[in-house]
Amino acid sequence: MPNRASAHRTADELSRDLVARGLQAARDAIETEAAAVSALADRLDGVFLEVLTAVARCEGHLVVTGLGKSGLVGRKIAATLASTGTPATFIHSGDALHGDSGAVTTRDLVLALSASGETAEVCEFARMLRDRQIPVIAMTGREESTLAQLATYTLDTMVLREADPLNLAPTASTTASLAMGDALACALVVLREFSHHDFAQFHPSGALGKRLSEDQA
Repeated sequence: MPNRASAHRTADELSRDLVARGLQAARDAIETEAAAVSALADRLDGVFLEVLTAVARCEGHLVVTGLGKSGLVGRKIAATLASTGTPATFIHSGDALHGDSGAVTTRDLVLALSASGETAEVCEFARMLRDRQIPVIAMTGREESTLAQLATYTLDTMVLREADPLNLAPTASTTASLAMGDALACALVVLREFSHHDFAQFHPSGALGKRLSEDQA
C-alpha cells in the first residue's frame, strides 16, 4: 500500500502534468486562431468588394443578426460599425421570427452570421428577407450551406478546425467572424473618410472620449 506522502506526490505530479497540458492547449488555441484570422486576408476578393460597396451605398441600416455565439459576435460587429460611421444595429434571429423582423426596411441590408450556415432561425429570417427582396450578406464557414444559398453575398469565414482540444467549441470560427467584421468596418472607415473628429462625436464618454476631446481642444 502506498503511504500518504507517495499518494500526495502522485497527485502533485498529475497536477503538474495537467497544468503543462493545459498551457500547451492554450498555446495551440492562440496559434490556431491566429492562423484562422491570417487565412482571411486571401479571401478579401471580389465578393468582399461587392459587400463593401453595397454597405457603403446602403441608404438605411446594416442590420446584423445571429444566434448563440454568432449572435454575440454579431452584436460586437454592429457596435464597431456604428461607432465608426456605418449605421448598424443588431436583431436576434429568434426575436426576428417573433415580430422584430418588422424593424427591417427595404432601405436596409442584413448581415447574417452562422458558422455552419444551417442555424434554423437565421436561415428562416434570411428566407423572410429574401421574400421581401431585402439583400442578405451571409457570413459563414460553409459556402454551400442553406444560408449561403439564400444570401445575395457570402463572406467566407471557414476555419480548418476550432481552437479547443475537442474541436467543438466555437472558438476559431467566432474569432474569424469577428476579424472579418473588423475588416469590413476598417475598410468603411476609409471609404467614408471617417475622421478623429467624427469618432469623437460618436464617443464622448469614457477614457477614449476624454482623450479625443482633449485632442480636439
